[in-house]
Amino acid sequence: MADQSDGLSREDLVAELQRLKIEHKDLSDAVSALESLGQPDQLQIRRFKRRKLVLKDRIQQIEDVLTPDIIA
Repeated sequence: MADQSDGLSREDLVAELQRLKIEHKDLSDAVSALESLGQPDQLQIRRFKRRKLVLKDRIQQIEDVLTPDIIA
């Protein structure tokens, strides 16, 4: 059974969603660790934050596909 998102099955989407959430959390931890340094690398922090935004958008897309619309 295929879903509308890139032709992936529901199981594939759930697995990708879990992987993306883990990567998002890892990036959050990395940003926190970098910010706690005396002289944080601002360029690296910006890159990590940009990647987090991309991940968040993709997570939202997958969640939208997995969550059926409820017509009230």
